[in-house]
Amino acid sequence: DSIQKQRLCTKNDAAMNFLEIENKHYVLATSSFADQRTMVLKEGDSFAIFDWHGDIHQIGAGKQGIYNQGTRYLSNMALSVNGNRPLLLSSTPRDDNQLLRIDLTNQDIVLDNQDVVLHGTIYIQRSKFLWQSAYHEKIKFINFGLETVNFRADIEWDADFADIFEVRGSVREKRGKPFAPQHQNGYLIFSYLGLDQVMRKTRVHLDPHPDSFEGKTASYLISLEPRAETDLLINIGFNKESKERGLMTFESARESLNLHMERTSKYCADLVTSNEQFNDWINRSKSDLITMTTQTPHGLYPYAGVPWYSTAFGRDGIITAMECLWVQPELAKGVLNYLANTQAKGFNDFQDAEPGKIFHETRGGEMAALGEIPFKPYYGTIDATPLFVSLAAAYLERTNDLKMINKIWPNIEKALYWIDHYGDIDGDGFLDAGEQCHLAVA
Repeated sequence: DSIQKQRLCTKNDAAMNFLEIENKHYVLATSSFADQRTMVLKEGDSFAIFDWHGDIHQIGAGKQGIYNQGTRYLSNMALSVNGNRPLLLSSTPRDDNQLLRIDLTNQDIVLDNQDVVLHGTIYIQRSKFLWQSAYHEKIKFINFGLETVNFRADIEWDADFADIFEVRGSVREKRGKPFAPQHQNGYLIFSYLGLDQVMRKTRVHLDPHPDSFEGKTASYLISLEPRAETDLLINIGFNKESKERGLMTFESARESLNLHMERTSKYCADLVTSNEQFNDWINRSKSDLITMTTQTPHGLYPYAGVPWYSTAFGRDGIITAMECLWVQPELAKGVLNYLANTQAKGFNDFQDAEPGKIFHETRGGEMAALGEIPFKPYYGTIDATPLFVSLAAAYLERTNDLKMINKIWPNIEKALYWIDHYGDIDGDGFLDAGEQCHLAVA
């Protein structure tokens, strides 16, 4: 017993004094085991990877962060209470995948007068979502104790502006110029000038304004009476060049997102059966499809997958549109229009492009813009072009939308020309995966 007491006193004398009086067998709560799992959000051209506390840490493979158009705009985000990480209670995504809710509580807090606020006294709820190239979060603190509690809440951020292919392991000889964080008009601003001469910025706004804001860390001194609660609102915008727009508030952004989800869900039919398990499977599939479907300048397009394939893929988009054609033909229309507008017009060996070919994959980001990777876009697939023609035929049969088919008819003819003259190298009537036509492996 004396050895055990000595170890505990060495760690925290004040806490030990309290614990000896209250309960000689009490174990100080200081950590949680559920630290290595991740949760993902996706909206439009943005996606985020958090740990189950709702934080962002570069542990393990170092892939957590918030990404927009192929760039990581936020590489660190950490919430602490009196210098300690809160304990995890639960992490739950909303049924439609658009909002994450994380439930936390405080570790044991040793106050200056050596009193201890026991773990579980302060309930912490984090609600977070992405909307229109911005991140929104509400942090709610509730005191479930019988006495007033005073504590400090710190939130820290950082932004490395790494290209998604850097995060996945690509090594670059040169990078652009990062700037020191700045505090301007109530914002914390991270800036990076890429080698593509594009200025990228991450702008952090807090409501209410913190009691102190030093460097990359905002600090709040919070006092809560019993059963009292308070909210902290975080809004973070991701901008390229000088296109800075005002950030929506948390509530207005959430209302706008909910209205968007209601409109989007109407594009896809509801299926109801007498089997509840089958209904759950269908509803989950519908929610996942809505999450992956992105509004582009050319119409709706189902992105390939979250997180690393959260972009348009030719083959994946076409097959998804074919599978959904009977319940959601609008999706096929968006895919056809998108692929027609990105059809290859000339030759480019680096991108495997040939006239009339449909692309395999497209990417944003600094490395794609500079040609360090061939994905702006990349045409190295043999099956997307004939699948494009097949989808057009199936769409016409399903909808009789002659206006749409007439619009993309020149693209269909170019695709057929590619199949005959470039896809079938040896003229045997079959497409060839030879030197000029490469099967792309995702």
